[in-house]
Amino acid sequence: MSSVPGWANVNERRNLPPALAVSTVILGIREGEDGGPDKLCLPLVRRIRQPHAGMWALPGGPVEPRESLGQAASRNLAETTGLRPSYLEQLYTFGDIDRSPTHRLVTIAYFALLNADQVGATVQDENVAWFDIDDPQIAQMAFDHRKIVDYALWRLRNKTEYGQIAHRLLGERFTLAALRGVYEAILGRRLDPANFRRTLKSTASIEETDEYLAGGKHRPPRLYRYAGHGRDPLQVDTEQNN
Repeated sequence: MSSVPGWANVNERRNLPPALAVSTVILGIREGEDGGPDKLCLPLVRRIRQPHAGMWALPGGPVEPRESLGQAASRNLAETTGLRPSYLEQLYTFGDIDRSPTHRLVTIAYFALLNADQVGATVQDENVAWFDIDDPQIAQMAFDHRKIVDYALWRLRNKTEYGQIAHRLLGERFTLAALRGVYEAILGRRLDPANFRRTLKSTASIEETDEYLAGGKHRPPRLYRYAGHGRDPLQVDTEQNN
């Protein structure tokens, strides 16, 4: 996860210049089982070397000399999980002196969203797995990665007013019930359906279509879509230098 020389002993490693890495919190929505609430979930990678061998961690890795931070985040995601999200945002820089037990490590954290069709899809590897955000297995993660996940959740909860969030997590068309499920999963609480419907139908970023969701036993619900205009501020741009 860094370019620290293999010849350096522990004391020498601690006095070397900081190594630079990127890590990404990738969030998606998984449909609840047996009618239960939808849940936020994320893929993690099990570390196969020290430090923290055997522990789950965020996907990530080093930054190459001739790539931007955004390019490094996208490349490391593709290499470790096979995922290529269309939304990638720089989250925060984590650089506490002792966050790595072997050497000084500075991590640029990124934040990505996947739509429902992509959730659960990763490379076939026993060391890559999806977890619900409240799964007790990820309470203890390598390094300070649980802290990074919590920061990403805080950021997401402060972005729920943006229509692009629904667009990224649900796809091009969605029902108001599915959208409410997303908000409930993000906020961690139930929302009154009638109030939610009135609020969402009054926003300019969501508009109804002439399409309906087919296949149900009852009257099919109407489909809505994100109606934002202009350049999408959440569009990933891996060519831009960060």
